[in-house]
Amino acid sequence: MQGLAKRLAGLEAEFLKVYEKLQISEKLQKITELEKQVADPEIWKNVDEATAKNQELAKLQSETQPYELLKTQIGDLGELLGISDSSLEDEFAEQIMAMEGQFMELKKSLWFNGPYDAKDAIVRITSGAGGTEAMDWASMLERMYLRYFERKGFKITCLERVVGEEAGIKTAVYEVSGTNAYGLLKSEHGVHRLVRLSPFNANNLRQTSFALVEVLPVIKADTEVQIDDKDLRIDVYHSGGHGGQSVNTTNSAVRITHLPTNTVVAIQNERSQLQNKEKAMEILRGKLVQMQLEQHAETIGELRAGESAGWGQQIRNYVLQPYKLVKDTRTGYEETDPDAVLDGKIDGFIDKYLEM
Repeated sequence: MQGLAKRLAGLEAEFLKVYEKLQISEKLQKITELEKQVADPEIWKNVDEATAKNQELAKLQSETQPYELLKTQIGDLGELLGISDSSLEDEFAEQIMAMEGQFMELKKSLWFNGPYDAKDAIVRITSGAGGTEAMDWASMLERMYLRYFERKGFKITCLERVVGEEAGIKTAVYEVSGTNAYGLLKSEHGVHRLVRLSPFNANNLRQTSFALVEVLPVIKADTEVQIDDKDLRIDVYHSGGHGGQSVNTTNSAVRITHLPTNTVVAIQNERSQLQNKEKAMEILRGKLVQMQLEQHAETIGELRAGESAGWGQQIRNYVLQPYKLVKDTRTGYEETDPDAVLDGKIDGFIDKYLEM
């Protein structure tokens, strides 16, 4: 039992280092404060403020609960090891092994130390040149990410989706909410390349298709990213009905251009012009922050047009013919089961990127 006690003590020491580094105690104090605030009926006179605090509370609870649970488990097992006989050694060894596995998963939180990693994400998928073939590839990526989001328990909101004339999608934009959503998904930002036998070619020839995946942090507040009004051109135009239908046309669609970088964001999916403008600004802030990260610029004012990755950064190859392989060009990580990857099992690629 002494060997197990030593092993558990080592686990506890490593756990407490991470616990302190992630400021779990401070977060627990913040949870106590927020619980008092949202329990006060007065706060609900301002619904937006109350909702924001409720969301912050839920986020902090989801971040801290796994650490509190493991801390309790380690403490309880330590007490049992001190008073139990050797007949339970195998059972205790299994429990320690399980806790070590839990701790390995929790340590991944240390990967998310970027300034925007804790934020929600905007994921935009755009088909490349190549007509129906490329649009079909974009829809395959869309399905892959939706399955991944589902497995992670993320909340998903479709902001825009434009389907192809024959098959697939031209573009799809989703807002993804969950713990460290941007931190996890930022690894997917770039060009994805598919090689396969084309189902849309009468001769069944091998075809190469491309799709661009953009991952942007959700930045709702003007105070986080300051954009000069004179740098913006805002255009209002006709919008189809909700969901992209050609009925109920209104002047609610909004296109915002950031003139210094020629960055354009257009949204028409919301019900009102004001909502579309707010969502477009949210996405624009994310785009400019992503450009800032790529260009290593100190401020938004230092950004240069045409110098971000865009279509130039190919990050992953999905080969279905003549062999089966999915390989990340940045990390070298690969999987030989493309079907599983395209079904949303992309954790290996994400983990390897975050370990770099």
